[in-house]
Amino acid sequence: MFQFPRKHRQLLGLDITTSSIKLIELSMAGGHYRVESYAAEATPQNAVNEKSIVDADAVGEAIARAAKRAGAHSREVAIAISGDAAIVKVIQMPRSLRDAELEAQVELQADQYIPFPMDEVSYDFEVTGPSEKDPEAIDVLLVATRSENVEQRRAAVAAAGLTTRIIDVEPFALENSCRLMTHQMPDGGIDRSIAVVDFGASSTTFSILRNLKVVYTRDFAFGGQQLTEDIMRTYGLTIEEAGRAKKEGGLPGNYQSEVLDPFIDDMTQQVSRSLQFYLASGSGRDQPEKILICGGCANVPGVADVISSRVGIAAEKGDPLGQMKLSSRARSQGVQRDATALLTACGLALRSFD
Repeated sequence: MFQFPRKHRQLLGLDITTSSIKLIELSMAGGHYRVESYAAEATPQNAVNEKSIVDADAVGEAIARAAKRAGAHSREVAIAISGDAAIVKVIQMPRSLRDAELEAQVELQADQYIPFPMDEVSYDFEVTGPSEKDPEAIDVLLVATRSENVEQRRAAVAAAGLTTRIIDVEPFALENSCRLMTHQMPDGGIDRSIAVVDFGASSTTFSILRNLKVVYTRDFAFGGQQLTEDIMRTYGLTIEEAGRAKKEGGLPGNYQSEVLDPFIDDMTQQVSRSLQFYLASGSGRDQPEKILICGGCANVPGVADVISSRVGIAAEKGDPLGQMKLSSRARSQGVQRDATALLTACGLALRSFD
């Protein structure tokens, strides 16, 4: 089952993608967060396919290597399923129901909202507050997914010798982590619309936050893997060689003009197109006042400036670790280098403090 956090417990935020496995551990003292441990491992080839884990043992071995290298204290994990694998509904329930009655009523009504047999589904719910639609009702957040999505992740975590405590949904984790970037938002994001673009290896998530809450999200197939493949084709390299060259440099002098600039153009077009989809998605949509560029592609030199100049909105590389202290162990594992790609992992690790 999904598990909304009930009490404080130290958790490792674990983000598994087709390209990498990232693990981060946070602590808090005096109202300030600190990165205690961090490590990343390459995802074993063919072990994850379109966000589905197909080889839990191989993924588990990589998680175990990351946990060992990080020197993580906790053995308990918060992990997420992808947004497109989840069903998320806000339903109304009578505010007079006691906890046991509420649970029974949600269970009775859940199958109205879930298009799968209930014995094939994992779900959980949380009361979010009074309903604006009915003064005698409360809003209840219902989250469900096919049980196989949950069990894949549990199996991989168990294979690493760790324990799954929280199963979240990636858009919730991203929203949670965005509070770490309020120092980069006008008025801390309060009464402001902010766009967050998280470029992954093969897919990208475009989100709009209003008052630090996600009000719009769109996933699309585009990411840093495209740049790696462009390098591979242009210079006759293997995919592994192209990946190293992208990170370490040493490419021919025409790399900027022939490969990198066209890729930045593609990034800009994706952001512009996503903004157009958002503005057309409903009435009362306003241009966001800032764009935070995240993910591995955010480290492409000058990309935020190009996006800002062409889209006409101030853009900046997002840094969820910008206000945090870092342990020497986390710093040695390159957590600052990878910071822009840690939105999901950080959002999951923050569940420790809910």
